[in-house]
Amino acid sequence: MKFTDGNWLIRDEFTLSTAVQAYDFQVQDHTLIASASTTPIRGRGDMINTTLLTMQFHSPLPGVIGVKLIHFAGTVDHGPHFELAKGGEHAEITENEQYAELKSGSLSVRINKGPQWSVDFYRGSERITGSGFKSMAHITETGGNTYMREELDLRVGEWVYGLGERFTSFLKNGQIVDIWNKDGGTSSEQSYKNIPFYVTNKGYGVLVNDPGAVSFEVASEKVKKVQFSVPGESLEYFVIDGPEPKDVLNKYTDLTGKPSLPPAWSFGLWLTTSFTTDYDEATVNSFVDGMAERDLPLHVFHFDCFWMREFHWTDFKWDESVFPDPVGMLKRLKEKGLKICVWINPYIGQRSRLFEEGKKNGYLVKKANGDVWQWNLWQPGMALVDFTNPEACEWFAGYLRELVDMGVDCFKTDFGERIPTDVVYHDGSDPVKMHNYYTYLYNKVVFEVLEEKLGKNEAALFARSATVGGQKFPVHWGGDCYADYESMAESLRGGLSLGLAGFGFWSHDIGGFENTAPVHVFKRWLAFGLLSSHSRLHGSSSYRVPWAYDDEAVDVTRFFTKLKCRLMPYMFDIAVQATQQGVPTMRAMFLEFPQDPACDTLDRQYMLGDSLLVAPVFSEQGDVSYYLPEGQWTHLLSGQTVEGGKWRKEKYDFFSLPLFVRPNSILATGANDVRPDYDYADSVELGMYAIEDGATVSRTVRNAKGDAELNVTVVRSGKLVKVTAEGAGKSFFVTLHSMGEAAAVQGAVLASNGAVEVASFSGKTELQITLK
Repeated sequence: MKFTDGNWLIRDEFTLSTAVQAYDFQVQDHTLIASASTTPIRGRGDMINTTLLTMQFHSPLPGVIGVKLIHFAGTVDHGPHFELAKGGEHAEITENEQYAELKSGSLSVRINKGPQWSVDFYRGSERITGSGFKSMAHITETGGNTYMREELDLRVGEWVYGLGERFTSFLKNGQIVDIWNKDGGTSSEQSYKNIPFYVTNKGYGVLVNDPGAVSFEVASEKVKKVQFSVPGESLEYFVIDGPEPKDVLNKYTDLTGKPSLPPAWSFGLWLTTSFTTDYDEATVNSFVDGMAERDLPLHVFHFDCFWMREFHWTDFKWDESVFPDPVGMLKRLKEKGLKICVWINPYIGQRSRLFEEGKKNGYLVKKANGDVWQWNLWQPGMALVDFTNPEACEWFAGYLRELVDMGVDCFKTDFGERIPTDVVYHDGSDPVKMHNYYTYLYNKVVFEVLEEKLGKNEAALFARSATVGGQKFPVHWGGDCYADYESMAESLRGGLSLGLAGFGFWSHDIGGFENTAPVHVFKRWLAFGLLSSHSRLHGSSSYRVPWAYDDEAVDVTRFFTKLKCRLMPYMFDIAVQATQQGVPTMRAMFLEFPQDPACDTLDRQYMLGDSLLVAPVFSEQGDVSYYLPEGQWTHLLSGQTVEGGKWRKEKYDFFSLPLFVRPNSILATGANDVRPDYDYADSVELGMYAIEDGATVSRTVRNAKGDAELNVTVVRSGKLVKVTAEGAGKSFFVTLHSMGEAAAVQGAVLASNGAVEVASFSGKTELQITLK
């Protein structure tokens, strides 16, 4: 939201009261409180008919500093509030003649005592950002609306990323971003998942602690500042120091919640009925059996909206005219080795059996006059579950439990963005702030039912909307996209942006949702989709079975699905990293290579974990340009070794793409190419790629619960490679790539294929490999 008219003027409809001079300082309960006047105070006469702004500085966690700006403290806060970690004992507060300072870890904030107000954030002795003269402000609009504003400095060469799943340019500099969840598709500036958090390539992040309508001007209104504003009389934000971008995400998710670990089966291939297509049990079986007949591994089958009767969404009741025996059908599908997902949303159509129940018991969101809020968009007479009412949550959860008992394993939690603001909530929450926050309560209820019924790390959603903290309820997908290369690219931008808000797991509709993709788009999208965190074939008005395209599409599906299954020992290790460190499985290049400026702007390639670089192909002919950072990279599929530090232009067929293993990597590959959930440590192949002289590299192989079963460390010194493994009763293979051949092996057997074979062992084993 813009308040100024160029550098010098204020827009006619606004009056600004800005912080210009520090007045005094206090310390209360580990909080530094500063008062700032909005006019210079030269004498007692200046203390009348003026405004004081109050700023509270505190630290909930080491390396995190919160700043709260307050104009009128008497305003009632009706909530809701983000669920943030609480601390307050990490602050070290000092004061001298020049400034007052609060320090937390390596991060500190200094408030200037001089004639001009300024707030500066330091990493050690390095100033990383700050708020200058007249930046903090209370603003009154003609008509009476009020706002609080802050402006934080950007340095030369500083790029801003994140703010949720945004499909616009990956670099947010120059953009206006309004934090307001909308169902706008992937080809617009709107977003299903708005997160008021950004991170920069200078190694810090900023979270605005407001679930409502936060407006960002990112180097737009003032090109050397990030401005953010909220309606009301107070504003709180947190500066989070890294110093590396991955450290920022770790601390941010310490504050807002770490992602949960999805079950191993969820990483397999999902197939759906699609949205408006016709289907019954025979149709579903034709899909499932058709996949098996073509040797296409399939792991999850999803029933979209019309598993329920038309005009009755949501009533959690199978359409008996189409599915007369749902319990038997689910049992038969599960006997084929499938997990089952069904579509739901939080909207209750007037013809739903739940409508009268919800109306009678007060479980539906109401208007101010006590009527149930309704409209006809999506479902006729549709109402909204009031998740601020604990009894409504339990009511909704009860129907979900019945479905789980019936054989359903997970839920696609669609919608959650079209939330009205002219309503009254059970707990009195501010309806404007509930607009974005509603999705958190909705997905939380569903996720907790699955954890309750199936166990921890067995819960998985396929969620579309989100806000801060939504990463705790994975998985999320990118929403409605078109079936073309442009939408494929914008989907990737959205996923990379969302990952920079602590969301560890993300997916998208392979081949696009709207329309039917040309066969070449579908095949290129298959490679991208099956080298994503989660992989789903889904469409709107047409089926997504591969044979609906051509025979080669079947072969491409088989190739990349089996590749992903073999990569699961590696994939599940990086999934656990996401839950422990808050870093996404699909990582923007600058996260892994923050010292390489060429990576700052890359948005058509990504790191799949710490060791695999993926560059999807966005052309029918297979032409692709991509960048490899410095070092010796090895193409996973061809074995070709290339030197990085440069851009490359190449052409790929449908069975390949730029898929490179990073130097100094151990890549764990499994022995099963048909399931995502198996014993990853048994007969695992540990590929050691371009281990440099003097390097020490480690990798953990886990079981399908996420527990470590095999820990491997490699140390290279000249021609000697020492491998240390710790585990119990496992056998594994070691293969060398881009390092030279094994001339001698001590402590293991050199197999005929050149791999070093280690038989089953318990405890700790060591082997030494001498290179030719």
